[in-house]
Amino acid sequence: MTHGDRYKWTALSNTTLGVLMASVDGSIVIISMPAIFRGIGLDPLSPANIGYLLWMILGYLLVAAVLVVALGRLGDMFGRVRLYNLGFMIFAVASLALSVDPFRGGSGALWLIGWRVVQGVGGAMLTANSAAILTDAFPLEQRGMALGINQITALAGQFLGLLAGGLLAEIDWRAVFWVSVPIGVFGTLWSYRSLREVGSPRAARIDWLGNLTFVCGALVLLASITYGIQPYGGHATGWANPRVLGGLCGGVLLLAAFCVVETRVAEPMLRLGLFRIRAFAAGNLAALLTAIARGGMQFMLIIWLQGIWLPLHGYDYERTPLWAGIYMLPLTAGFLVAGPISGYLSDRFGARLFSTGGLAVVCAAFVGLLSLPVDFSFWAFAALLFASGFGQGMFSAPNTSAVMSSVPPDQRGVASGMRATFQNSGTALSIGVFFSLMIAGLANSLPHTLSAGLQAQSVPAGDATRVATLPPVSTLFAAFLGDNPIGHLLGSNGLLDGLPAANRATLTGKSFFPELVSGPFHHGLVLVFTAAAVMAAIAALASLLRGTRYVHVEEKI
Repeated sequence: MTHGDRYKWTALSNTTLGVLMASVDGSIVIISMPAIFRGIGLDPLSPANIGYLLWMILGYLLVAAVLVVALGRLGDMFGRVRLYNLGFMIFAVASLALSVDPFRGGSGALWLIGWRVVQGVGGAMLTANSAAILTDAFPLEQRGMALGINQITALAGQFLGLLAGGLLAEIDWRAVFWVSVPIGVFGTLWSYRSLREVGSPRAARIDWLGNLTFVCGALVLLASITYGIQPYGGHATGWANPRVLGGLCGGVLLLAAFCVVETRVAEPMLRLGLFRIRAFAAGNLAALLTAIARGGMQFMLIIWLQGIWLPLHGYDYERTPLWAGIYMLPLTAGFLVAGPISGYLSDRFGARLFSTGGLAVVCAAFVGLLSLPVDFSFWAFAALLFASGFGQGMFSAPNTSAVMSSVPPDQRGVASGMRATFQNSGTALSIGVFFSLMIAGLANSLPHTLSAGLQAQSVPAGDATRVATLPPVSTLFAAFLGDNPIGHLLGSNGLLDGLPAANRATLTGKSFFPELVSGPFHHGLVLVFTAAAVMAAIAALASLLRGTRYVHVEEKI
C-alpha cells in the first residue's frame, strides 16, 4: 500500500468519526431532555420553560445550519484540514463545558444553551469540510464509496443519538455530554497528527457583508419558523404572532440582500454560479426536501411511539424514550446497509439511478406508514422503517458524490458547506413545519375528544373543557418527553386529587390517553406523512432531472 493509499483511508476514518460525533450530538439531547431538566431543577413542560427546551434542541441545529457555508468558504481560503482540526478541538472543549454545568434552574439552562451553540460551531467546522477533505483525498472512481460511508454514518448518527441519549440518561444526565469528551480529545489529537492539506488553499478577501447578511438572515428565518409552533393568543400555533411574521419577512429580505451582495463583490462567500451546474442544483434541492421529510418523520415517530404505541403495549411513560430509540433501529439499519453499497455502485453507474430510485422507495415507505393503524403490528412498522432507511441510504451517498464531483476542485469547500447547509437547514425546518402540521391536525378534533373523555371519568365539565382547550403543543411535548400527558395536564391543576380512586387510576394509566387520542393523532399523522410523501416525490423528480452523469473536468489524484 502506498503512502497515498494509507492517507486516504486515514482521512476517511477520521472524518467519519468527526461527522458521527457531530450528528449524534445533534439529536442526543432530544431523548435525554427530561433527565437534563430534572438534573438542573427545571420542569421541561412548564410553559415558562418551553423556550429553554426548544433552544436546547435547536440552538445546535441552527448554528450548524447557518455557519457551514461560511466555514466551507474559509476552508477553501485557509485550508480545509486546518478548519476541520480546529472544529474537533472546539467540539471537545464545548462537550467538557456542557458536562460540568455549575448552575441550576434558568441559569443552568442558559449555560447549556450557550455551550450547545459553541458545540454547534465546532460541529459546523467538521461537517463543512469533511466532504471536501475526502473529495481531495480519493480518486474519482472511489469517491462515491468514501463519501457514501461518511454521509451515511452522519445520517445514521442522527438516529443513533436517540438511542444513546436514552441509554446514557438512565445513568446520569451529564453522561449525555461526557461521551463526546474522550472522542473529541482523541479525534483532535489524531486529526492534527495525521491529516494534511491535499488541496491548495486559495488566498482571497473575506466577504464580510455577505457573511453577515447570510448568517443573520438564515438565523432569523429558521428561528421564526421554530417559534411558529408555540401558541400565540387564542391560536394553537404562533403563525399569527407579529414577531414571527416580522421575523419571516426580515429573514427573507436579509437573504435577498445577501444574493444581491454576492453578485457584486469580487470574492463572494457563496458561489451562486455553482447553481448553474444542473447536478449541483438538483442534488441540493433533493437533499433539502429529503432532510425536511426525514427530520419530520423522526420527530413524529418518536411521538407516535412514546405517546401511544409503547404505553398501549405496557411500557411505563418514563421508560418510553429509551425504547423508542430501540424500536427505531430498523431505520438506522437500512441506512447502514444501503449507503456504502449504493456509493460503490454509483462510482460505476452514476448517481441518478440510485438517488432517484432511493427517493421513490422513501416515498413508498411514507405511503405505507399512512396505511398503518395507530396500534400497528411491529413487524410491518419495522419493515417500513427499514425500507425508508434503505431508500435514504440509496439516495444520500450517490447524491453527495455527484454534488461534490460536479464542482471545480478549488470550490469544494464552499460546495461542501452549501450541501451541509441544505441538509442541516432541512432538519431545523422540519421541526417547525411538521410540528405545525401535527398541531393543526390535533386542534381540529382533540379538544372535543379530550373533553368528552375526561368528563366520562368524572372530571367536572368546566375543568374538562378548560384542560381540553389548552394548546395541543403541551400534549405533544408531554408525549415527546416521555411524560403521561393526562397526568401532567390534570396533576398540574390539582384536578386529580378530588377524583375517585378508580377514575384517578384510569386517567393516569397507560392506556387511557393513547386510546382517547388515537383518532385525532392519526388525523395529524395523515397530514404529516402526506406532506412528507409529497416532498419525497418532488425530491425524486429533482434527482431525475439532474441530467446524465456529470463530473467536473479534473486530473485524477
